Amino acid sequence: MDRRQLLQAAIAATAVGNMPRAFAADPMKIAVMIPQSGPAGLFGPSSKACAELAAEALNARGGILGRPVELLFGDAGLAPAEAAQAALKLWKGSRASAVIGMHDSAVRGALVGLFKGQVPYFYTPVYEGGECSRATFVNGETPQQQLEPVIPWIAAERKPTKWYMIGNDYIWGRNTNAAARKYIEKSGAKVVGDEYLPFTVDNFDASLARIRDTGADAVLVSLVGGASVTFNKAFASFGLADKAIRLGTLLEENTLAGIGIANARNLYSSAGYFANIETPAAKAFAASYAKRFGPQAPALNGLAESVYEGFLMLEAVAKRAGSLDVAKMDAASEGARYEGPRGPVTMKSRHVEQDIYVADVDDKGFHVVKSFPHVASGQSCKV
Repeated sequence: MDRRQLLQAAIAATAVGNMPRAFAADPMKIAVMIPQSGPAGLFGPSSKACAELAAEALNARGGILGRPVELLFGDAGLAPAEAAQAALKLWKGSRASAVIGMHDSAVRGALVGLFKGQVPYFYTPVYEGGECSRATFVNGETPQQQLEPVIPWIAAERKPTKWYMIGNDYIWGRNTNAAARKYIEKSGAKVVGDEYLPFTVDNFDASLARIRDTGADAVLVSLVGGASVTFNKAFASFGLADKAIRLGTLLEENTLAGIGIANARNLYSSAGYFANIETPAAKAFAASYAKRFGPQAPALNGLAESVYEGFLMLEAVAKRAGSLDVAKMDAASEGARYEGPRGPVTMKSRHVEQDIYVADVDDKGFHVVKSFPHVASGQSCKV
């Protein structure tokens, strides 16, 4: 090997982090599309950290298909068309072999349209369901997973009779609430209100007055980020926290920090992961995260952790397929499984069957009070 080749090898090793073994194969470049700007930019640092932790773990055990993982980051916090341009540069310009995406559904739609099934694309966050595009693999929780087992459990535990649903006016909020309505009515309760607000809303007084006037004793919160923080803080200051329970399907650690423990009485969250899950795998992951990034690490949360899960599923499907050929990966995805921080995860219909956890809030933050094992996604994509 000449001096130039040695230099190139050193650069590659630096890009993939410290690896305990030598690799003969070229690096496998993975594009990681996460929000690095915009309203969801809050999740960028923790998502990046989880991607780096995943790459280091994979490389420590031999990479993917014997190739070391090299990360390429793109900003998915941009408008969909701009995010697609960023992804195109990583895919075609930098020759990324696969894509991990943690971002909103509008960006997902743009990327699916860009890729056209030509590159493996692993979409990881909570989402509304219905994505069946070729070579698109989904790790995120669906409304069926987060609500179908949870609403009957809440009905038995808290016995609400009137639900009010409030969400942001886009596909995730609307589809989540549409699914919830069926489960609420099946539980014997009724929906007394259903409203959708723009992401820019910063005053919920009118909505809170309507919730109070309907006599709702349960509220489904399908608001995102800052809107969820503002609503939940106002909900408590309006004196409603003692009169109605709240259930959210996008309430994670960063959002709870914004809401504040004092404003989280009778607040529940349903998700596939919380940072303090008391299972050996989850505790080991949280310990590795803390050790790797130190006391100033970005707060670990479910959206960021989903990025880690995306890498685990990429590894599992690629191993079964024996390559990153999209046709082979599509076929191999059915039944692909691994065990990670969330527990056992199995892919069916290019979505995952996974454990679902329900947490309330105590003086230390989220406290898991119920778990549902192996919950199906409710999707029926043809493979």
